[in-house]
Amino acid sequence: MANVFDLFDPTRQPAVPYPEGDALDILHRSMQAAEAELDAVAATAGALSTAASRHSRRFFDSHGDRARTALENSGALMEALRRAQTEGGLAGAWMDYLRDAGERAILATDALRKRGDIFLEHEAAGCPPVLVYDYEIIMDGKDQPFPSNYMLLRILPPEGVTINDARRPYIVIDPRAGHGPGIGGFKLDSQVGVALREGHPVYFVAFRREPEPGQFLSYVTRTEAAFVREVTRRHPLSSKPVVIGNCQGGWATLLLAATNPDLTGPIVINGAPIAPWAGRVGENVMRYNAGVLGGTWIPMFLSDLGGGLFDGAHLVQNFELLNPARTLFRKYTDLYRDIDKGDAGFLDFETWWGGLFLLTEPEIRWIVEQLFVGNRLVKNEARIEPGRPVDLKAIRAPIIVFASHGDNITPPQQALNWIAETYADVNEIRIRGQRIVYMVHDQVGHLGIFVSSQIANKEHSEVASTLKTIEALAPGLYEMRIEDVTKKGGREHFTVGFAERTLEDIRALDDGHADERPFAAVARAAEVQAQIYDTLLRPFVRAAVTPTAAEIGRALHPQRLTRALMSSRNPATASVATLAEKLREDRSKAAPDNPFLAAEALWVQTTEQMIDAWRDLRDMSYELTFHSIWGTPWARAFGRTHEARRTLKSSDELRGLPEVAQALMSIEQGGFPEAVIRMLVLLAENRGQVRRDRLERSARILTQDEPFRSLGAERRAMIIHQQTLIATYEPDSAIDTLPRLLPDPAERELALQVVQFVPGVIEEMSPRTLALLQRFREVLGLPALTGDVTEDPLSRVSPAAAEARPARRPAAKAESEKTET
Repeated sequence: MANVFDLFDPTRQPAVPYPEGDALDILHRSMQAAEAELDAVAATAGALSTAASRHSRRFFDSHGDRARTALENSGALMEALRRAQTEGGLAGAWMDYLRDAGERAILATDALRKRGDIFLEHEAAGCPPVLVYDYEIIMDGKDQPFPSNYMLLRILPPEGVTINDARRPYIVIDPRAGHGPGIGGFKLDSQVGVALREGHPVYFVAFRREPEPGQFLSYVTRTEAAFVREVTRRHPLSSKPVVIGNCQGGWATLLLAATNPDLTGPIVINGAPIAPWAGRVGENVMRYNAGVLGGTWIPMFLSDLGGGLFDGAHLVQNFELLNPARTLFRKYTDLYRDIDKGDAGFLDFETWWGGLFLLTEPEIRWIVEQLFVGNRLVKNEARIEPGRPVDLKAIRAPIIVFASHGDNITPPQQALNWIAETYADVNEIRIRGQRIVYMVHDQVGHLGIFVSSQIANKEHSEVASTLKTIEALAPGLYEMRIEDVTKKGGREHFTVGFAERTLEDIRALDDGHADERPFAAVARAAEVQAQIYDTLLRPFVRAAVTPTAAEIGRALHPQRLTRALMSSRNPATASVATLAEKLREDRSKAAPDNPFLAAEALWVQTTEQMIDAWRDLRDMSYELTFHSIWGTPWARAFGRTHEARRTLKSSDELRGLPEVAQALMSIEQGGFPEAVIRMLVLLAENRGQVRRDRLERSARILTQDEPFRSLGAERRAMIIHQQTLIATYEPDSAIDTLPRLLPDPAERELALQVVQFVPGVIEEMSPRTLALLQRFREVLGLPALTGDVTEDPLSRVSPAAAEARPARRPAAKAESEKTET
């Protein structure tokens, strides 16, 4: 620090500050700030240009092809009309069409009447789960210390299905996002059906329409934890339960596993939005809604209008507006045109879709503020309740994530980017002892992930089969790939592989984080808006809303009103049922080649295209508006305080973690189990991919053969974790120290046979696998590899001999014991 004399001493310049230096410093900092702003403006301009380009190209490509198809169909229609006119049958075809169209209109109206009746009956019954299976209530959340409206159901197996209580139980958590529970067991070919067919006990986490008074989201998590404990208590001979979370139930499952790390077995996350800021520019538009349409204050306001309850009908309406041509037009025109095929499928789906549920204001505010707008779960800033943070790194259970490129609600980036945001690299995943497996479908839509029979019979079936062996995987990040298809016994069988992946593979699905920067400004603006509303407007809104007004508002919501008005309780529909019944007995269909049926199809096609064109233009305007508002220099400055992401450790810091140091200190300690597991881990990392048949052989050895079986699941997982760290950070030393773990030549030969049995016959091994097996034999002083090992070597070892083999021993002690013998 300069003193008063130094300030005027020329010999001390430029070490002592002076006015000219201040001016240069200000100029330098201004130039740096301007350069940074130019880069940010260029990024915003790039996002706008990319968005406009991708939207426009997709618009013209898609609608151009559809317009050409419509023109071709128009030409064919005109030719058919001319032909009918020439043959003198045009007037007759018109009359046939009018009669057929009128009859279909009556039948379709009757289907809507049935939907209205089902809606009112479902509402009067409290909107019970729409499961296709029978069930019994095991636990009720309202009886818990922190009461909630959740229930634990035990699925009763249908006739012909036998359940083995010793098998790992499944728990399915359905989304609570406006609709009611049951979508995970909506069909026989479903997540529930897949688990039942394999003989697993299945439980379902359902919920009532109205939440308990004063219910918080933390109460729901506590209730779900109590449910898992009860299922575990009911199946003492089985492994920890598998927990499956669908959509919003997915992040709820992560909350459950993160706040109760020792509670669950593997967790499966299907189409769950964990990183809601993520997505590709010009493609994933739903994420911009909060920045264009409003933030947290809107659900707060709607909750106040509902007397403290948020109506899930608002969420359902938003879902429908995502694809209005499908949900508001084609759903009904398809019913009308195909009414002769029946209305059972339409009514079954509408029973679930029309079951509208409620949330408390604190619940919806947490969801919007902490997750969708604030992105706090990914940034490690979420608090499930005061003083109780949620850290996704705390999850110890294996995680399987299922996403789809065809999902316009939860694109793969939102389902997977949390992995790259939470862990520094794959080594940290291994250090934590975590196994994360992800699978990305090419085209299935959001609802198709849960209700598609094809997805259930393929992807969900293979996931269920994989869960039997996933805990035999070495910790790390894998992509599950379903490849070859073979038919056997009338059923399709798939070849499943697990390819090792890095975080760069996850990031490659996205186009970077630059387009996410404006969301920080939206998050801060949402906080300010919520505070202003809470302080200035909320007292007046709450004072004006009475319980009666809130109930009237819910009853008059378009989602409920349109269904109720079409029910039999409306006198205007009284004659529809009678007319429809008579028509079914004496139906007069138009001929399939009637030209006016083709005209009807053309009208449906062009109308749908016009609605789609409006939707595409709307989506493009939303994205361009978002970046134009929130990508400005002022918005960036406003949101700078909310841009911070989770701090990740460097590679040196990761190596210095106690888990790594402890593992490396024990590199020369252990026995037969440690040696075999270490070599299996080295083989897996050497291949870069694990086929499921090899994983099944590895799981069989580690869970059914001695001495591994007597280790127990927790001890076995600890050894796999430890040996993975050794193989990751010191692969050469891991091989060189194998003789210290296997001092006995007979044990060495048996261990190598066990390790060779897992990858299969020699001709199926890669050159790298063969080279590593040969190196193992050289280090252990054994002859070169010559023949195949096709049978489990440990199955030939007597139980007494296996139990006598030490499971773990320090190397020095082992040498001492050998000398004494």
